[in-house]
Formats: sequence, structure tokens, C-alpha cells
Amino acid sequence: MEVRQRVLILDYGSQYTHLITRRVRELGVYAETLPCWVDGSAAPSVADGLIGIILSGGPNSVYDEGAPQLPDWVLERGVPLLGVCYGMQALAFKLAGRDAVARGSRGGEYGHATIERVDGAAESVLLRGMSRTTSVWMSHGDSVAKLPQGFRLVAKSESCPLAAMEDAARRLFAVQFHSEVTHTTEGRILLSNFLYAICGAEKLWAMESFLEEAKRKIRAQVGRGRVILGLSGGVDSSVAAVLLHEAIGDQLTCIFVDNGLMRAGEADEVVATFRDTFQIDLRAVDASREFLTALAGVADPESKRKIIGRVFIEVFEAQAKQLGDAKFLAQGTLYPDVIESVSPKGGPSHTIKTHHNVGGLPEKLGLALVEPLRELFKDEVRELGRRLKVPASILNRHPFPGPGLAVRCLGALDAESLALLRAADKIAREELEKSGWMAKTSQSFVVLLPVRSVGVQGDCRTYGRVAVLRAVETEDFMTAGWARLPHELLGTIANRITNEVRGINRVTYDITSKPPATIEWE
Repeated sequence: MEVRQRVLILDYGSQYTHLITRRVRELGVYAETLPCWVDGSAAPSVADGLIGIILSGGPNSVYDEGAPQLPDWVLERGVPLLGVCYGMQALAFKLAGRDAVARGSRGGEYGHATIERVDGAAESVLLRGMSRTTSVWMSHGDSVAKLPQGFRLVAKSESCPLAAMEDAARRLFAVQFHSEVTHTTEGRILLSNFLYAICGAEKLWAMESFLEEAKRKIRAQVGRGRVILGLSGGVDSSVAAVLLHEAIGDQLTCIFVDNGLMRAGEADEVVATFRDTFQIDLRAVDASREFLTALAGVADPESKRKIIGRVFIEVFEAQAKQLGDAKFLAQGTLYPDVIESVSPKGGPSHTIKTHHNVGGLPEKLGLALVEPLRELFKDEVRELGRRLKVPASILNRHPFPGPGLAVRCLGALDAESLALLRAADKIAREELEKSGWMAKTSQSFVVLLPVRSVGVQGDCRTYGRVAVLRAVETEDFMTAGWARLPHELLGTIANRITNEVRGINRVTYDITSKPPATIEWE
């Protein structure tokens, strides 16, 4: 996308990296994320509108062999720099050597901490407007032990004597805490100071300008070619479909693949909504048998995802051949999908979850990829959807994983287990909607465990399955807390499931936050 100003987020592997990008955009400045190993020739320059660089956190120790370092080109760009957590350590290591970073004397600092601005740092531009003492979120084992030449200390905590440092003359700044997470109460002030007071940013990033630019880019890319889009009925594919339809009209054909892994009633709802409301050319394909056959006996969640992605592509290949004249495949890929699927080290890395829509399409299919939402976060997609008049019932729908119920039915899949899960989940959603708690939670669903428990139903011993209710509250989905649902509501859901779903005799409630858990179980 053509932008006058941009901030580059260099990713060192933190789970919070794309949250930094999102926070910068929320403040009205365009930001993009690149892996820390990217060559300087592929990174934006001042000529490309680069006004600042932020170094993310990461899981490594900067002094270990093979740990990602700060590339020379970052300092050579001459733009303001902000190091966050590992980014602070990488900056100190680059400028002051091995002795600048050490293992924390107490083994690290994790969770809430209080930092205090030191005497003489009242004029710090980075900390301007922040309280003298403020609550922050720490997550680090190593710390900066020695200030590089030209730097001064501006903040400390009880466990971290060097919590923030700066070299204002060279416009180099660093903090050991995570300013991007909501647990850092004044993090938004700090980031705003960096963007506007230090980088000289202007508020140029707005959804209205993105919408017009996106339609222009779609028309320029596809010309008069036919585009097919996989429509799931979720927020991302729905907004992508309406955006494409506004841009190219009848050149778009949507294909809805019923994979047999959707929630109760969703397949019929998707078809009715997009054929009747939007009058988009929609072709519905019942491929549930193909998916369930391929998934039979598969328990590993990553294997499930790969199989679902493969079968999805196979179904699309068959449909594309039937259409004959299709030139493009559109996907609702979002920015987090893109950056989570790239290793920050340029090689193999730990994969939390595979995104089957990234990379998208085998070359043999002969279709070019169109990803109109590729630069957006989920909240930005919802804002775009509101501008496109997508119904609130779709925009406010709780996130549903691409593999569907396959990753909420733990263990090997079979038709009976899926039927139990679908029925239990329907009951939970009905009660959450009726009580008003569906709107109060960010994501709510039922998980079916591959275990059985002894129960008593109708004076008879039963040996049934166990269902888990999961409901969380979150602003960014990077961290989440369990929702404090009323006990009466929990009791109603449990009673209905155990009474109405034959085969389930126990319901539990997951009260684990993220971290340490993820929101989904697989």
C-alpha cells in the first residue's frame, strides 16, 4: 500500500510483536512487521517514508550462539529507534558488547511490575506525561547490565535497575517492559511519545482511505478476470467477499465449502445470507464426506490442520476447473496470519498453529492470489465491514478457527464425537445469547475431550464423555482472562448439556488465562 509515513516493527519472535504493530496503527500511524533477519535492501528506507523502527521482544538470549542480532542497516537508517524487551538487549549488545547483557539476578521478571522514573529524567521525551511510578508488564530472563556509551538511565524497577534508557541525541530509546500490552497501564502514552514527539509522525492511517485504495488495487490487479473466493461465513471471508463484490461486481464467484466441521445451522445460514442479502454469485459444495474421510483416526492437531488445508485446496481445484474461466483466488488472509507464519530467525522455529490460508494455493492450479485484507488486523477488518454495511450479526460473531470443530473435538475424529460436540456447543451458545453473556465475552465455545468419566443418570451408571466450556474476555487476543460467568448460568448450561446430549455426563469450565494457555485447546 502506498503510504507517506511508516514505522517498521522488527520481529525477534515475541508473541506480542504484531500487537506493537496494531498499537501503532491504533494511534493513526501505518506500521508493518518484518522478520529481524531481513536484509537491508528489502527493508523500507527514509525514501519509502520510514520514520522510525521498533525492535520487538523475543525468547532468546542475545549472547547465545545463533541468537538474532541487531543488523547494521537498522542504525544506518538514521531514524529514531525504540527497543522493547529483547530489542533493548539487542541494542545494548550491539553498542556495548557481551558485558552489556546478563542473566537477571533473580532469574528474571515476569508479570506485573512497578517502574519508577529516576531523578533527573523528568525531561525525558519518551516518558513525557507518564506518572513518576507506573505499572508495567515484564517478561524477561535477561536484562541490560551496563549502559552503552552516550545513554542515560531514565527508569528502574525493583528487580530491573535498568528498566528504560535513552540516547536522545542519537534518538535511540529502549525499555525492558512491554509497552504494547494492556497490562502496561501507560504504554499508549509512551508509544504516542515515540511516534509523535520523537519520530514526527502525522495521523495518516485511516480506514476510509484504505477502503478506496483497496478497491482501486483490486481492480488494477484483476482487470476483467474472474475471481473465486472461499466463503466460510466468518468475519474475514465475509468482509473480503463484500469488498470484492463492491470493487468488481459479477466478476466474483464465492464458493462455500461445507466441510462437515461447522457449528449447528451455520451452513444453511451462510448460504441464505450471501445469496439473499448480498446477492453474490455463491456456489455451495457439500464436501463433508471428503473431509471426514481424510481426517478419520487423526488425533494430532497440526496434522488435522494440514489435512483440512490439503482437502480444501483439492475441492477448490475441482470447482475452479468447472468454472473454467477463473483467473484469481481470493482469501481473507489477515496481517497476523502473514507475520505469524514467518520465522523471525529465517529458519525453522516453533510453530504454535499453522495458518492454512497463508501461501494459499498450489502453482498447478494456475490461479493468482488476491488478499485484499492482508494488511489489516481483526479489529480493522470489523471497522471496514461496518463501512461496507456488513450485518452486525456477522461482524460481531465470535472467532471460529479455520479447521472448525476439528480442533475443538480433541483426539481422533469421528461422526459421533462431532455430533456430540455440535449439540453441546449449540446449547451453550443459546444460553449465552439468552443471558446476554455472548456479547460480554470475546470468545465462547465448547470443547469435547477424548476421555470418559463415570456418572449416574436415571439411577443408572454411565460412562460418558466430558465437555469443557471455554469463555474468555480480551481486547487483543494476545492475552486473555477467563470470563466470570454467573454460577447460575454455568449450572443451566451444564444441566442442559448432560440432560439433552446423550453421551455427555460431565461439564467443566476452563478458568485458565492466556498465557499460560492458548484460547483454543488445539
